[in-house]
Amino acid sequence: MIGTICAALTPAAADQEQGRRLAQLYCARCHAIDKVSPSPLRIAPPFRTLHERYPVEMLQESLAEGIVTGHPTMPQFSFEPDQVGDFMLFLKSLERGPADR
Repeated sequence: MIGTICAALTPAAADQEQGRRLAQLYCARCHAIDKVSPSPLRIAPPFRTLHERYPVEMLQESLAEGIVTGHPTMPQFSFEPDQVGDFMLFLKSLERGPADR
């Protein structure tokens, strides 16, 4: 039974880790992608605070179609469908839960 539970948890953990790798590759130059660090670029919000601004699920379509922003320093990019899911899982992992407060 324990093996079954662990096997069920492993794919989600792998997806979240892939999301973290995507954030490291495409976003960490400007955004903080952990739970404590400031963003390297002051105007770039830390990913851990995005859910305080709006539901992060709103990013899914933009990530798939290509994010375009109003400022020139953020590059335009788009993710494949499986990458969007991985990235969203990673973003959700940064939200503070009751134990983190």
